[in-house]
Amino acid sequence: MKTFFVTALCLIAFQIQAQKKSDMRVASYNLRYLSANDGVNSWDHRKDNLKYLVLFHDFDIFGTQEGLKPQLDYLCKDSGYAYTGNGRNDGKESGEHSAILYKTDRFKVLESGNFWLREDPDKPGLGWDATCCNRICSWAKLKDRFTKKEFYFFNLHFDHQGVVAREESGKLMVQKIKEIAKDVPAICTGDFNSTPETSQIATMQTILDDAYKVTKMPPYGPLGTFNNFKFDASFNQRIDYIFVSPQMIVKKYGVLTDATQDHRYPSDHFPVVADIILTK
Repeated sequence: MKTFFVTALCLIAFQIQAQKKSDMRVASYNLRYLSANDGVNSWDHRKDNLKYLVLFHDFDIFGTQEGLKPQLDYLCKDSGYAYTGNGRNDGKESGEHSAILYKTDRFKVLESGNFWLREDPDKPGLGWDATCCNRICSWAKLKDRFTKKEFYFFNLHFDHQGVVAREESGKLMVQKIKEIAKDVPAICTGDFNSTPETSQIATMQTILDDAYKVTKMPPYGPLGTFNNFKFDASFNQRIDYIFVSPQMIVKKYGVLTDATQDHRYPSDHFPVVADIILTK
């Protein structure tokens, strides 16, 4: 009888551990680009806190926005992460990235690429009514080393000024996700610079689910995802998103408002986080 109970407990423990490993902690995090004009909120003053936040909350894979190469290299150094994605200026290392950071012991990158949010997505340049910035989407096909399941991950940053650019970027994203991922499950993260009632967010939901809406546990944290480095901000503008294929279960979703001991946020955006299970 004693042997039976020991065996049963071991089996339960194994099943719990297997369940934990089948979960993916996915996030979207606008890092705020490396700017010397940010004063007390400059990268050198907050980079450790941002990195520790990621490590403490144990993100498995996350999309970043605005990160320059030195920022991404810092986050990956001695942390178990690597990244894929190129700079928006030249498709190499120049300019802000929409990089995807992933745990190297958990995921293997099978394919990867980039496209620009513009009329000709195959080369850098402004799109539609955007006036100052190239906008890029980076993507990867990954294999989960534990579950052996494969999925695509797309990460982007929509334009902050061009209304047409945001609307058309939504249409382009749906087109590209269908073209690249086909029938393979996909996750799309990003700073969409768009609130939920806009047409581009509705367009995204024609093929993917908004994690905020389909989470099994009620959403945690504030609605808003942009803090502008201010503690007295209203936090009512949801502009950062995680979208998932219908084959995925969102166990929980949250907006993390971690602050440091000196009462400063690690970025001017909050990270958006979801625990996801790929069912097929």
